[in-house]
Amino acid sequence: MAGPADLRMAMVDQLREWKVVCSETIEDALRAVPRHVFVPDVPLEKAYGFDPVVTHRDAEGIAISSVSAPGVVGGMLEQLNIRPGCRVLEIGAGTGYNAALLAHLVGFTGAVTTVEYDAAVTQSAREALTKAGYGDVTVVCGDGAFGWADNAPYDRIIVTAGAWDIPPAWWDQLADGGLLLVPLRMRGLTRTVALERDGAILRSRSVKECGFIPMRGVCAVAEQNVWVGGRDGDLLLRVDDGQPIDAEAVGGALDHPGTVVWTGVPFAMPEILDFWLAGMDGFCRVLASRDAAQNGRLVAPMFFWGSMGVFDGGSVAYLTTNADMSELGVCAYGPDGRELANRVAGRIREWDSVGGPRMKVRVEVHQIDAASSSDGWLVIDKKHSRVVVRTVPTA
Repeated sequence: MAGPADLRMAMVDQLREWKVVCSETIEDALRAVPRHVFVPDVPLEKAYGFDPVVTHRDAEGIAISSVSAPGVVGGMLEQLNIRPGCRVLEIGAGTGYNAALLAHLVGFTGAVTTVEYDAAVTQSAREALTKAGYGDVTVVCGDGAFGWADNAPYDRIIVTAGAWDIPPAWWDQLADGGLLLVPLRMRGLTRTVALERDGAILRSRSVKECGFIPMRGVCAVAEQNVWVGGRDGDLLLRVDDGQPIDAEAVGGALDHPGTVVWTGVPFAMPEILDFWLAGMDGFCRVLASRDAAQNGRLVAPMFFWGSMGVFDGGSVAYLTTNADMSELGVCAYGPDGRELANRVAGRIREWDSVGGPRMKVRVEVHQIDAASSSDGWLVIDKKHSRVVVRTVPTA
């Protein structure tokens, strides 16, 4: 039976083969830090597997802390561009595993501070870091929205929980020219955005698709959950940014026959299409019952979990594909389902005509009290910041 060192080497070898990890420094850190020490209650094979591991749940069984999948961890470290001697702030200690990797990367001349909201999670992270040989990491129990001013300024800030906004403390504690890496929620779309500070503006250097447990504390902002077809029905709409929705009207959408409109646009992974659709009023995430799709109660959405979609009044539309996944389509239910499906299909054709999957996304963040830019494809005003998203063609 393979021991932890062998399993760790095999894990990193696979990450290199997948090109998730490309730099030697991050490879060395992943090979050096004993991941199993931070998840002591799971089998070694799971500790060095490629899935996230939930480590703490609340009284209702909802996950509040986990160690992210190794591919996510490695990918975020690649985006963060750590250098020896960096001063790093981590928001969301979790198990402490990521803080240990950060400590390895900054070396003896750098410093790592990690802030965790939950007291029990904080204590277990502190104990695991000490056991693994990274006791020099400063572990703080507190609300990550306030950062940790005592050790500021920071060259890098990494947020390992889903954030709806960029609170003032992160601006204040990030050095000019420093990087903030944050899983930022924009109209319900979460992307890990590496933002470089240029005075009063944060500009993206990279944008990657991701999913994270949401932040807790003063900056927590929940999405609205609206059931279609009654609670625990076949569709659940997740609506962000306080968009108004008539829950009663849209709840009856499945009482109307579904309609499908084919776009003539080839299937493509929708990382950029999602942002293009997010400019529509009523944009949302549509989570679908797998049983309903398999048993024909619903037209199958694009993915097993559902897809992005749009609601309007008592109708809802979402993306689908044909059997061989060669063409994008739109399925809609509700009294105005066909009109809504045609509208969404038209937006997809427009996206394809201006570059489609050859486009990329750039993100700027401005402090809300000094924001002036409003020329993006999406301009999203949060409590503390204005997020400007631009879609641009690649060369």
